[in-house]
Amino acid sequence: MKLICYLFILLVIPMVALSAQEQQPDLPAGTYRNPIIHADYSDPDVVRVGDDFYLTASSFNAAPGLPILHSRDLVNWRLINHALPRQVPLDTFARPQHGNGVWAPAIRYHDGYFYIYWGDPDFGIYMVRTQDPAGRWEDPVLVQAARGWIDPCPLWDEDGKAYLVHAFAGSRAGLKSVIVVHEMSPDGTHLLDDGVLVFDGHAHHGTIEGTKFHKSNGYYYILAPAGGVATGWQTVLRSRSVFGPYEEQVVLHQGDTDVNGPHQGAWVELANGDDWFIHFQEKQPYGRIVHLQPARWEADWLRIGVDRNRDGIGEPVAEYTVPATAHPARSVTPLATDDEFNQPRLALQWQWHANPKAEWAFPTAMGFLRLNPVINGDWRNLWEAPNLLLTKLPSESFTATTKLAFSPHHDGEQSGLIVMGRDYAYLTVEQHKGEPRLKFVHCPGAENGAAERIMATAALEGQEVFLRLSMAPGGLTQFAYSSDGQSFRTLGPPFQAREGKWIGAKMGLFANRPRHENDGGYFDYDWFRVTP
Repeated sequence: MKLICYLFILLVIPMVALSAQEQQPDLPAGTYRNPIIHADYSDPDVVRVGDDFYLTASSFNAAPGLPILHSRDLVNWRLINHALPRQVPLDTFARPQHGNGVWAPAIRYHDGYFYIYWGDPDFGIYMVRTQDPAGRWEDPVLVQAARGWIDPCPLWDEDGKAYLVHAFAGSRAGLKSVIVVHEMSPDGTHLLDDGVLVFDGHAHHGTIEGTKFHKSNGYYYILAPAGGVATGWQTVLRSRSVFGPYEEQVVLHQGDTDVNGPHQGAWVELANGDDWFIHFQEKQPYGRIVHLQPARWEADWLRIGVDRNRDGIGEPVAEYTVPATAHPARSVTPLATDDEFNQPRLALQWQWHANPKAEWAFPTAMGFLRLNPVINGDWRNLWEAPNLLLTKLPSESFTATTKLAFSPHHDGEQSGLIVMGRDYAYLTVEQHKGEPRLKFVHCPGAENGAAERIMATAALEGQEVFLRLSMAPGGLTQFAYSSDGQSFRTLGPPFQAREGKWIGAKMGLFANRPRHENDGGYFDYDWFRVTP
């Protein structure tokens, strides 16, 4: 494959929104298309080690958290692990904590270890580390107990000293739009001071956050988004001293494109010295999807994207020449979405709504996943249910189908397919008056405690059913069912998917029941498959 230097070639095409499924066809030789990941990997950060790239992202209240993605070309990514099997503190995250938990992590490699730092806005700054990103990560270390300290990033300097930069969440700390740097113990486990104010963004860079710390060519750099998630821009700060004062420049913004809020991500330097930047775009109800931008240095300032309108600030590209890595991309492929439930473990794309209990679901080596219905507790609706087994929306339009064999024992036991967000809808099999029935339920205003609405029901024969949801661009979703997996019938009106708190909508499975019984029913899922 002939690679043309990205610094000199620009493919001028309209900026269009494209789903991961739409990226399946091969692109012209040596090019890639944005977004590289049309899924909700919010606040991405990337580190290169040799020829390998590792990405992590915010996971908020989901468990497991801190996804670890691997790539050899910066374009095609594979989910290989999670660094945080359970959210801490364990008891707090035994219930859903929407929008809380893991915010804006930073991943770095130092002295043989991979480190991830993140801020929990209610508890402080945490760190985990490992020598094998695909293996077990050590237990979290609370580097600093604090409220409202967010978006931390470490820097190990040439003289052996270590530093940590972070921002503040106004909702907890009572201040925001400022950046602080601390000296940190060289082992990365605790801070050595109360911090130094190095930048105040109130005048021109409100809500500056998402800090990433670098050193290059004698300068300290802090990369930080400002202006808010949906409408903001990427700022770069630089100084000859770690504690400032720092100069500032805006290096990436939406400009004349339709890629809103292009910011908060990772500068990556290739082995050959080329520079790239990975960032997110907020695209509700799909969440924060991931883009890859060319970058370059000019007069010791990092420039990102392409300045099409010649205003001195880069803009996102829709297509571009692939990075000159040791393993150049040939096409853009979506992340794995299917699970045949043939292994004695869940596929990596699944996450729980809260720290799980073992009895909620048992994977098997017998070709199915067993869900046991969980008692409804004091939930006002499923927004408060911990036992939702969910996965990210993989593209703008798709169909997800699952095969269910059901064995309810008591009235009110149910299990089915759900699209979860601030509003949600689901299609379930429910035991009703001693007989199984299908039920389509809608819950607008779920986050505010609204009651569910039964929109449609249907009689059901046999002990197996195929459940399906089909999503159109924009998130309009139709649920359907089938007795043979071939002929599907819709049930209920279309549902408009809506984002969650700081995340995109998710889809997945659940099972619940109204009361404790000595021997409850169960629901066996044969497979879960996603198609264009």
